[in-house]
Amino acid sequence: MALLELQGIGKIYVSDGNVSVGIRGASISFDRGEFVAITGKSGSGKSTLLNVISGIDTYEEGELLIEGEPTSHYLQPDWEEYRRKYISFIFQDYNIIESYTVLENVELALMHIENRHERRERALELLDRVGLSDRIHQKGSRLSGGQKQRTVIARALAKDSPIILADEPTGNLDSESAAEIVELLHEVSRDRLLIVVTHNFDEVAEHATRHVRIHDGAIASDRTITPPAPTNDAPTVCEAKTPRRREDIKNGITLGRSIFLSRPKLSTFICLLLLVGTLGLFFVTSICGDARDIFEDTKMFRHIEGRVVMTGKDGGVISDDELAALAEKYGAEQVLHYDLLLDTVYEMAVLGKEEAEWLSVECELDSVRDEKLIGRHPEAPNEVLLSLPIYCKRLFDESLTDAQVLIGGLDFDVVGVSYYYDNNRTATARLSPDGFRAMNAYYFIFNHNYKQITGELYYSASAAEGIYADSLSIHSFGASFGMEEGKVYIHDREFMTAYKDLASRADVKLAASLDLTLLYNDVDQSKVESYVEQSFVHSVPGERFTDVEPSSPIFSAPSQDSGFYDDDYYYYATSFSPYYDVVLSVSILTDIADELLSRSYSQASLFFEDDARAATVAEALRAEGYIAVTSDTEYTPDPFETIVSTIAVFFLAAFWLVTVLFLGFFINLCSSRAIDAFRGDMAIMRSMGIPVRVIRIGMYVRMLFSLIPVYLTVICAAAVIFLVPATNAIFTYLYLWQYALIFLGMLIIIYRVTRRHIRRLFGESVKRSLKGGAAV
Repeated sequence: MALLELQGIGKIYVSDGNVSVGIRGASISFDRGEFVAITGKSGSGKSTLLNVISGIDTYEEGELLIEGEPTSHYLQPDWEEYRRKYISFIFQDYNIIESYTVLENVELALMHIENRHERRERALELLDRVGLSDRIHQKGSRLSGGQKQRTVIARALAKDSPIILADEPTGNLDSESAAEIVELLHEVSRDRLLIVVTHNFDEVAEHATRHVRIHDGAIASDRTITPPAPTNDAPTVCEAKTPRRREDIKNGITLGRSIFLSRPKLSTFICLLLLVGTLGLFFVTSICGDARDIFEDTKMFRHIEGRVVMTGKDGGVISDDELAALAEKYGAEQVLHYDLLLDTVYEMAVLGKEEAEWLSVECELDSVRDEKLIGRHPEAPNEVLLSLPIYCKRLFDESLTDAQVLIGGLDFDVVGVSYYYDNNRTATARLSPDGFRAMNAYYFIFNHNYKQITGELYYSASAAEGIYADSLSIHSFGASFGMEEGKVYIHDREFMTAYKDLASRADVKLAASLDLTLLYNDVDQSKVESYVEQSFVHSVPGERFTDVEPSSPIFSAPSQDSGFYDDDYYYYATSFSPYYDVVLSVSILTDIADELLSRSYSQASLFFEDDARAATVAEALRAEGYIAVTSDTEYTPDPFETIVSTIAVFFLAAFWLVTVLFLGFFINLCSSRAIDAFRGDMAIMRSMGIPVRVIRIGMYVRMLFSLIPVYLTVICAAAVIFLVPATNAIFTYLYLWQYALIFLGMLIIIYRVTRRHIRRLFGESVKRSLKGGAAV
């Protein structure tokens, strides 16, 4: 049985409505050990016959049998497999991959060898056999014609295929090089079938065992010169030793890496292109970062691990004694009766700067020891420890000298600072227990429950000439740690002048008091819109008045150019604005708040080791008649807000997807010419019988290799951006899942782009690709 047999083979070409015959009625058989020379005039069909035999081109008539098996039913994958097993092709135009080294070109044909070191040894052995052992690291583009042809022959031998086809292998060589190539071909034909198409039979006459002449697409003559010598060491068909899919994936990875490294300039361009796309996606993802909020749970309270939020039985007010008893009963680690401040975000002004620096902060008790703390923890009521994003590091020096902040109206000395990198987090002001109590009092009286707060300042003087009495209405209030404990500062010059004139007379006895009237909001969640109809009156005895003038050092007011002037109020680095009518000391403020809260505030918080324990205690408290929930309890937001949020998220998601599509289009447009540079290389690989699946995997892997430096660059850039204070404030901090989204988006883009280019590259025949896409 012949190794290869053609039975009435016919090939017809149709181009622009014209029909031409490539070969017709070709019937011939070939066997191992033959050196067959095929000659004929130009256009007679020699190369067409070789292309049909190799499977590079199809046939329309007859049958081609390989080892007795018909091939007329073959589809493209079958021809790929046929070339992989049986065919090695030596082209007139060499078709060497010029971006590869000599060694890499040969190793490309040795992918069937699984062991990398064994593959390298075999390639070196073959290159030594063809006389190129001194050129193994030279690029194909730098070789002479003879060296290229020798490389191609070594590559053909590397496949160890039973059939070697050579199309005009000496056509572009000088006579000396041609003679060497023919001698080399003769050597390899001793254990293979070698079919050589040549226009000059004399070049191969010395070694040819058979001469076939083609004329007008038909076999004009077939003459045996020397019968082939029998051989016992004929090459066997290459079969994979490992499962084919696993072998293809492994070879595809190897191929992709070699493609990426073989063209450094082009690979650098692709990397830069992908870097631009990734940075664009990075920017858009940071813009659309708020879209994640719709998927987050809507909490009733600020979630603190182990926190239970409760009220008295049936929602009523709970006393300090009752709360303490419950804390002892259930083993609470901490108790906070007036906890409203925990669920509030305040505006904080950093004082002592040329321009006001404003930050949103959450207040909490300082209960966690911080090892990375600069300074110390707060001890006095007017001291605060700030936990801030790293970009705020410029606001305070290491010594924290004269570091002051204004939180909601109370001025605090900053005694400690710690920093973090996630600039999405809200800054935290950590207070001492007395400081938290004062802050809570200020917030409750002047912010949260404020509807109306007024005061009447009464004073009277009794003297020999009679009794003098007057009053002053007060509508503007403040508080400060800078006030002496128990003192009230009155900022009314007319009153203070009259008061001091009377006080300077020995015969006058003065009496004065300040009555504060507060109409406050009910804190019961079910009555949040109602107001208590009774007034609360707090009297401050006259001896608490102080006559400290605003011009003194502690109350010196800055000019409007200082940057702290806003809405007719000054905020500055001493204590408070002198433009309040009355400023209370914090002790008076907390006394008022304690009395007010004790009969109106119904909420409190207990703290346990974790949420699991908190949930157990909350359930037990509910069984006793209290209203109690854990701080991670969710609530259903307003339907209208949900609809608006959902629409906003939809548009943000659509914007993100449109950006991905645009980047895909941009990358596809810019990479088209770059990908076309591989067109000829892909055709050469296909002609060598490298499976299409391996080449496809190699193309994808090549793009993945292009993404590695891109991803590393983005990660390093992100680290620099978010770790350096100067840049941390500019960009929105991204989380791990957002980086995963960016990287996934780029993977989708390169997959789509590469897939499109692969379809175009493999959408045409090997013959056309070789003709129109030689390696660049």
